[in-house]
Amino acid sequence: MKIAIIGYGKMGHEVEKAALARQHSIVVTIDNAKEWEERLEQLKQADVAIDFSQPDQVVRNIHRCFDLHIPIVVGTTAWQDHFEEIKTRCLAEKRSLFTAPNFSIGMNIMFLLNKQLAKFAEKYGYQLSMAETHHIHKLDKPSGTAVKLANDILAIDHDYERWSIDAPADHTLYINVTREGEVNGIHSVMAKSPADKITLTHEAFNRQGFAMGAIAAAEFLIGKTGVFGMEDLF
Repeated sequence: MKIAIIGYGKMGHEVEKAALARQHSIVVTIDNAKEWEERLEQLKQADVAIDFSQPDQVVRNIHRCFDLHIPIVVGTTAWQDHFEEIKTRCLAEKRSLFTAPNFSIGMNIMFLLNKQLAKFAEKYGYQLSMAETHHIHKLDKPSGTAVKLANDILAIDHDYERWSIDAPADHTLYINVTREGEVNGIHSVMAKSPADKITLTHEAFNRQGFAMGAIAAAEFLIGKTGVFGMEDLF
């Protein structure tokens, strides 16, 4: 598989290592506007693109790949306001998109457990809250992963109408957000009652799990059209 890496920062380098370990080749890396111009012909050789760029760049990157008929795996978060627009074009033009708030297999197991916890929390009167911690370089608050956890809770536990990172409030799911050091990502969901407390926590030790998940998504996407996520890969 010939892979284009869009966004050649720390995650881009991890994706490169994971791809080479699975005997794939990297035909191009693109990290800025100048490289989009200079490396366009190399990009056209790619079977699939993997994007770990920046939130303000990713929508344009997706459209560029659609223009070139290149399937794209998107690991960048905080662009979901444009998701319906992207999905509409993808389906109408039979393009290929794989997107997920988190590519870690372990985190996706936590997504499943979180839904079960939300179900029983509503039934038995547990109060829910969340916490997430990431490195100081992460731009979005809360993380895309935390947003998915929160939205899944809101869809199941009707005691909550919204989520907020500002302060606890009635019918509001509070997310405590911390940015410190070089933390790769810690997400927790807490369910508390007068009798006890349950905590689900996922901690990423490094970026390897995200990179391997992105490569698995790219392998899955080849030959398919439409919009896909980790549920489809599982």
